[in-house]
Amino acid sequence: MSQRITVSGMSCEGCEESVQEALTAVSGVTAVDVDRTTEAASIEGSASVDELVAAVEGAGYEAGEADT
Repeated sequence: MSQRITVSGMSCEGCEESVQEALTAVSGVTAVDVDRTTEAASIEGSASVDELVAAVEGAGYEAGEADT
């Protein structure tokens, strides 16, 4: 299943990597694509949006469910 969340607060490539690592660590995630210019992350896998948002917030960034 593909999901998209918003991520704000990323200002550099290192930020993207931190968010990607946090999302990849979530159980059920199989692939992650993070883009600071669009302030979004696309995630493949079975993790819930709540789990994904919590992981990003735990890494120090603001996150939320993207409008579809």
